[in-house]
Amino acid sequence: MKFSAVLFLAVLLFSCQGINKVLKSKDQAYKLRMAEQYYAKKKYNYAQQLYEDVMPFYRGTPEFEDIYYKYAYCAYYQKDYTNAENLFKTFLEIYPNSQRAEEVDYMRAYTFYGQSPKPELDQSNTIKAMGMMQTFINTHPGSARNKEATAIIDICRQKLETKDHGSAQLYFDLGQFRAAGVAFSTLLNNYPDSDKADEYKMMVIKAYFRFAELSVDEKKAERFEKVIEECNDFNDRFPQSHFAKDVADYLAQSQNKLKTYNNEPVKTST
Repeated sequence: MKFSAVLFLAVLLFSCQGINKVLKSKDQAYKLRMAEQYYAKKKYNYAQQLYEDVMPFYRGTPEFEDIYYKYAYCAYYQKDYTNAENLFKTFLEIYPNSQRAEEVDYMRAYTFYGQSPKPELDQSNTIKAMGMMQTFINTHPGSARNKEATAIIDICRQKLETKDHGSAQLYFDLGQFRAAGVAFSTLLNNYPDSDKADEYKMMVIKAYFRFAELSVDEKKAERFEKVIEECNDFNDRFPQSHFAKDVADYLAQSQNKLKTYNNEPVKTST
């Protein structure tokens, strides 16, 4: 173990000395050749330093497009997605008619996908990724990359659905049943084609039923009517759902409760 650590440090020190020696060279062509070698060997940190160093000398030359292209990818391969996005954007501004423009435009959109976090975190970059991928599809209707772009949009959409589902479920778990009913209804409206659509509707019913149960007596009748309305809507929309028996049970309970509270004198609060 100790030998491996020493060996690693020795290799690291040698590599650093090597890159520093190249950076001190006055020969720009030599620096560029070394940058290409480092890039080919996937040593993107070293390649990035050398590309950045030689760019002022090659600006305006035929070589500059390739240098800048690889410089942008160095940031991407190191998962510096914010910087990579900016570099891909600048490449397109400098070379809008490049043969690489479509690829770079796609990679710019992909950097937002690379920044998309776990579902429970802020999804701003996920939303941006969806928008950028859709823009790419619209801008390049015949691109072979559109299939992948569409798949990424679907993945991002699923992530947003997962986050919204988690938020709605949290309301239910905390006993905030009215808020849960609203949240699951919104979830269903936002993702009507989800394979969990009937589950979301079931949660709407459960949430409003619990909300009705816990309500003051004078509010129970109208709130059980709401449950009945949701049950009937469920049966219309999801007649083959495996939740059908559960819905029938909630419907029967709510109808019985409604009869009870409609027959009782309304209590007024003091």
